[in-house]
Amino acid sequence: MSAPGIVVAGLRKRYGPVLALDGMSFTVRPGAVTGFVGPNGAGKSTTMRVILGLDAVDAGTALIGGRPYRALRRPLNHIGSLLDAAALHPARTGRGHLLWLAHSQGLTARQVDRVIDLVGLGPVARRRAGGYSLGMRQRLGIAGALLGDPPIVMLDEPFNGMDPDGIVWMRGFLRSLAAQGRAVLVSSHLMSEMQGTADHLVVAGRGRAIADAGVADLIAAASENRVTVRTPAWTHAAKVLVRAGASVAAPGRDTGTLIVTGLPADRIVMLLGQSGLPFSEVSAHRATLEDVYLELTREAVEFRAAAPTEAAR
Repeated sequence: MSAPGIVVAGLRKRYGPVLALDGMSFTVRPGAVTGFVGPNGAGKSTTMRVILGLDAVDAGTALIGGRPYRALRRPLNHIGSLLDAAALHPARTGRGHLLWLAHSQGLTARQVDRVIDLVGLGPVARRRAGGYSLGMRQRLGIAGALLGDPPIVMLDEPFNGMDPDGIVWMRGFLRSLAAQGRAVLVSSHLMSEMQGTADHLVVAGRGRAIADAGVADLIAAASENRVTVRTPAWTHAAKVLVRAGASVAAPGRDTGTLIVTGLPADRIVMLLGQSGLPFSEVSAHRATLEDVYLELTREAVEFRAAAPTEAAR
């Protein structure tokens, strides 16, 4: 059996007094898009730099197909990456930039033209890259990542600078890479895009993975934890549900609205029916990935702004 795409195990990294990584561990498997998310300062960029051998660690390992990056001969054949879309010579054309990368890896001009077409840069490939928009630079960086047709792809914030058409393209493109059997690791702050793109999610906080699970599983678990109930007999309903082990809040007493946690919706319906209590709604909360993310990272946010009303005082 071949080794998984990327295995990060127990990474620890300190920059002077700052502990950037504190036991970061996760696996990026072939055939799936793994989202890598977390607040600023959570350790995402440092982890990606460690995977590529750009930063040394105090402890732990980061393996690509079972080997460290430094052991890979012609690494673009093993892992393609984009960490900084601005890392290019502005006087070179887009095609010239890719030819330079290809030459460093023993790749051909035919492979350059293939990835130019793949990312849709054909009409501007012979223009100087310094005049590219950020979205065009993102496409150029992705083209460079795919030059060696690698089984592993790692992209840092690839949605940045993309217009709506570009975002739709990027979403489908990432899914297609995974469908080809590649291991895909994507960092992003856009939870809406991760919800529509990622199969798996690694949530980083204070230098470690605080969640590592399937996106659908995370959303389903969050959705099951909260149910909205509307009933004119809300005081009696609350007592019945509390006796059954639920926690009940009544934020909308004028409308007879209860927020119930600890019991599934079907159990609530049964309890209210058995007690003869009328109700007009029992609906499970449909969580979004943003809801899940905010709850998971509540204690891991390093920089938190004041609320608007506080800031205005």
